[in-house]
Amino acid sequence: MITIETDRLILRGFREGDAEDLFAFLHHPGASCFLSMKLETLAAARAEAIKRAVSDDVFAIEHRQSGRVIGEVFGHLEPPDTFSIAWQVNTDFARQGFALEAARAVIDDLFERHGIRRIYAYVETDNLASQRLCVRLGMRQEGLFREFISFEADEAGAPIYVDTLQFAILKKEWRGGDTKRPEDTAQPVQTGGA
Repeated sequence: MITIETDRLILRGFREGDAEDLFAFLHHPGASCFLSMKLETLAAARAEAIKRAVSDDVFAIEHRQSGRVIGEVFGHLEPPDTFSIAWQVNTDFARQGFALEAARAVIDDLFERHGIRRIYAYVETDNLASQRLCVRLGMRQEGLFREFISFEADEAGAPIYVDTLQFAILKKEWRGGDTKRPEDTAQPVQTGGA
């Protein structure tokens, strides 16, 4: 896996030694869509760090100043040239622009080095921070999927379905080709009361 460096971050492959940092943000995931990744023990985090270390589809987000892994950017290729992307950041490091900085660097790499034509992200309607991030990345909302997926169950064990937005951007849009990139002060997308 390549390493991507930004002003404040190093995006790199995971290592076994990242287990404690991985546990810090996956013991209590910040968004419901990551509940299936929840880690209960440090031993589970070590096993997960080893598993992620051999993947080319997940970047650890290392904070340069502290040396800690504060999150991840990951996804998968949908052949021939579409990529699904997602991100998460330790809540202790939220609201500081780290997710934007990391996602922007990975998207740039996907478009420029890997020949990706289209990148999309799914975001639940209650995840306003990720909606804002998509907009700041220049992505447009392409769809709203009602009761699209379930991450939790109610007391009776029945799935609780959530509405999900799809955002996307094309390579030709990324650097101002067909559309201008929104300013970093963009507002979240309105979802019509969801």
